[in-house]
Amino acid sequence: MANANDDLEKSLERAYRALDFMETIAPEEFPNIELYMDQVTTFMDRKLRMTLRNPGDKVLTKTMINNYAKNELIPPPVKKKYNKEHLYELLFIFYFKSFLSIGDIQTLLTPLNEQVFGKDTDFGIEEIYAEILKMGKGSRSAVKRDMTEKFEAADDAFRNLSEEKREYLRKFAYICELGYDIFLKKSIIEHMIDEMALKAMEDGE
Repeated sequence: MANANDDLEKSLERAYRALDFMETIAPEEFPNIELYMDQVTTFMDRKLRMTLRNPGDKVLTKTMINNYAKNELIPPPVKKKYNKEHLYELLFIFYFKSFLSIGDIQTLLTPLNEQVFGKDTDFGIEEIYAEILKMGKGSRSAVKRDMTEKFEAADDAFRNLSEEKREYLRKFAYICELGYDIFLKKSIIEHMIDEMALKAMEDGE
């Protein structure tokens, strides 16, 4: 029988390897030309395929993009073409939709669409995206450190039980710790978005 510690440690190692493959898109990788729908889905799929859980899943589909435009998450294309700003916003939506509702994403992106998208400003969506990447530099190492600390806590748990019972319970406890961290951060994000929605409502009165 495999040691419970070995089993959990191997799971952590696999998670670390998965993190290493999860690269976002650098600003210089975005095309400087406008793209048709098929070109947009191809570009996003090529750049983000490694982030998908199941090989058969799609990063973006035509239906998704049409719905985003219909629900005003992104401005509509011009003559069926999408520019670089569209691609940046589609990337934001790709990450947000894993933990936020469409309504929350709309609230979050509306000021960006109204104040920045298509505007001749010194600090456009590309500069905002680059600044966010700069802010996130080193975040992957921080995530790994946090995961390791939680692993060490789980590794020390349930020592009075048999190895067979510990194998499941320690992994369950580890997942609960990671999940609770996600729950707390998601709650904070939702609270901030609710404040944004309330302010937008008050400003519109």
